[in-house]
Amino acid sequence: MTTQDNHAPTPADSVIDWLTKGTRDERFIDDIFAQMCIRLQHAGIPLKRATLHVQINHPQWLGARMIWADGMQGAEIARVDYDVRERSEFIGSPASEIIEGAAELRENLEQDPSLGRKHALYDEMRASGLTDYVAWPLYHTLGKQHVVTYATDRPGGFEPAHVAALKKVLPVLALVSEIRIKNRLARTLLETYVGSHAGQLILAGATRRGSGTTVRAAIMICDLRDFTKISDNWPRDDVIDLLNDYFDAMSEPIARHGGEILKFIGDGLLAIFPLHEPDACAKLLDAVTEARQAMTALNERNRATGRAPLNYGIGVHVGDVMYGNIGSSSRLDFTVIGPAVNMASRLETLTKQLGRTVLLSRDFAELVEGKFELERVGKHEVRGFSDPIELFAYHG
Repeated sequence: MTTQDNHAPTPADSVIDWLTKGTRDERFIDDIFAQMCIRLQHAGIPLKRATLHVQINHPQWLGARMIWADGMQGAEIARVDYDVRERSEFIGSPASEIIEGAAELRENLEQDPSLGRKHALYDEMRASGLTDYVAWPLYHTLGKQHVVTYATDRPGGFEPAHVAALKKVLPVLALVSEIRIKNRLARTLLETYVGSHAGQLILAGATRRGSGTTVRAAIMICDLRDFTKISDNWPRDDVIDLLNDYFDAMSEPIARHGGEILKFIGDGLLAIFPLHEPDACAKLLDAVTEARQAMTALNERNRATGRAPLNYGIGVHVGDVMYGNIGSSSRLDFTVIGPAVNMASRLETLTKQLGRTVLLSRDFAELVEGKFELERVGKHEVRGFSDPIELFAYHG
């Protein structure tokens, strides 16, 4: 099959015009991709199925696959794990051929299957009545490469004019998709490294040193015990695995209950639960309960492999904190500071001295009174504060 001149008028011209001028207010590439496919159909191209495969490099997954089919108003999104390239669904697939360097892949699905490429995807497409399939690389800047595919059920497959039109869309789709993917990547990176709320503020322009707001929040600080001894005696990779398992056990319940982890500090973490959220303090203790259960399960797994159990301490306080940008003229940290943060840190330190895993200040305990069973520990001196502080332990 031959294609027409890529510069000649094609049925895709109206779609290209829409991609260029009509998508400025569209934030999400999956919505744009689905609408583009529908518009290509309206332009006379017999699309039945289309996919867009993008690499995101999220901490937990490599990328995403967007799938659109005839009759759908939106595209379905499936996350793609990092180990996908070791699985049969990828090995020998059209996406693998494109990523490995193919400039175009075309498969006649009407021919005898024994004469065509061998992969389960082609069998699935034949079984669903598709007749022709084409895939191309979608190039972004700095060598970043993604994949777009189209399929039809038209007898005889795509005509040369159809292929020329689809190919003509590629450069514009690349530009439009790169903007959205990089916006999503920027948001993902900020959420990963500073948290979702802080990430939103930074993207909204909160980047000036010294800028910030006062937030009333419940503050939680957690620290691992005897980490220096562990890191000195364990192999490096084992230490990293241990820290990741520990932070998973602590972090996932915090996120699930509406808290935000602002930073990991060595073997410790700092999280806040803003009080404008209903029942923020109760949610913090719910998160602590689940985190302790997760740590118990982790320690059981560690014992089974001959590792010593991990001990930790958690300090919790409530108060006003300054939430914003602090640092040098060229390197900023978006964090919280203030006496309330210092108090939570001091309480975490006291957990070891007082033999309690979780210590709460009276100010915090009063906000959950009657909802949780607390142990009154008494008044204790807290370094940096003039008056003794009444403390409570939580064993949930």
